[in-house]
Amino acid sequence: MNFEYFIAKRLIKGKEHKSSISTPIVKIAISAIAIGMIMMLITVATGIGLQRKIREKVAAFNGHILINSFDNNSSVETLIPISTNQDFYPDFDEVAGIEHLQGVATKIGLIRTETDFDGVVVKGIGEDYNWEHFKEYIIEGRIPDFTDTLNNEILLSSHFANRLKLGIGDKAITYFLKKNGSSASRPYIRAFEIVGIYNSGFQEFDETYLFADIRHIQRMNKWKEDEVGNFEVYIDDFEKIDAKGQEIYENVPSTLDSQTITLKYATIFEWLKLFDLNIIGIIAIIILVAGINMITALLVLILEKTPMIGVLKALGATDWTIRKVFLYNAAYLIAIGLFWGNLIGIGLLWIQDVYGVVRLNPETYYVSTAPVYINIGYIVLLNLGTMALCLIMLLIPSYIVSKISPTKSIRFE
Repeated sequence: MNFEYFIAKRLIKGKEHKSSISTPIVKIAISAIAIGMIMMLITVATGIGLQRKIREKVAAFNGHILINSFDNNSSVETLIPISTNQDFYPDFDEVAGIEHLQGVATKIGLIRTETDFDGVVVKGIGEDYNWEHFKEYIIEGRIPDFTDTLNNEILLSSHFANRLKLGIGDKAITYFLKKNGSSASRPYIRAFEIVGIYNSGFQEFDETYLFADIRHIQRMNKWKEDEVGNFEVYIDDFEKIDAKGQEIYENVPSTLDSQTITLKYATIFEWLKLFDLNIIGIIAIIILVAGINMITALLVLILEKTPMIGVLKALGATDWTIRKVFLYNAAYLIAIGLFWGNLIGIGLLWIQDVYGVVRLNPETYYVSTAPVYINIGYIVLLNLGTMALCLIMLLIPSYIVSKISPTKSIRFE
């Protein structure tokens, strides 16, 4: 058995260790490590969880990359149609990593009831629409069926349903201006039937979109059956969105443009980037505080074991050998703190993930409950990083061992 490890193990298991002067300080140091790990786990899990959840919601309404025509239109309504007879549709084989491609269109309308009215953006979708990114937000009813003949089924947000007092099975009478925009011309009227209600928690979108059959928009705009407003592209790796956006731009006709959601919603994604800086800052402060507590505990342990250090030196042990004894001891204490920190931290994250105990203001954070992301990768990195950095910080105070004289330390009380 390793000599240093053997001595450290005897010190840890010794009865005098449990009733020594250093015991309260050691417990405080272990508690600091445990609390620090809990805070780091919560910080990373909620930070990454919020980033992932918000970008998932943005992508659910827009795709990851948008392909549209060049125009000066700043409205949410698509005015210039794009033919679906493109080399990249329905399969974008020229660019690797494309998960799905779908054609959509939008048109501004107004829902009116007997007592109230509200403006809405009708998002027209077809049978190529992938509901996998949107299913989790449907809270009542079902997904509209747009695979057969044209119908009036729609998916309405809970915001509009509550505001206009509409529910499943009700008719949402919606008015649309005609293409010429003349106030004298009568508007288009559609009596949509509500078959599903969604709530994404992202108020900016919930207060905007209604999902209907794209053929309604095609008919009102007098488009052909093979014309859409724009294409939404989903990729399989969000971290490569900028590179894929450039690749897509280079592989679409010169008459078309492409834009990533990170550019379209730059304010939101710039805000999300600040989370990375906050996470790094919080982790650095926590590790520093935990390291200082461990330095204090180590110094107390060294002073308490001064006679033992003198005896070991008298027997021929080198300074580095004795320093390793205390570093082993410190590593054991750090491991105890990490164990309890992981146990409690992961437990709290699991409770939040399952029950959503902590609520957030969706107007500020775009989500109603604090999302968490639990991944074994960052948990292992946090533990290894904390252990390594704390031990590195302890190398300097352990140097005090070399300053202890064997003759004086043996008589030390």
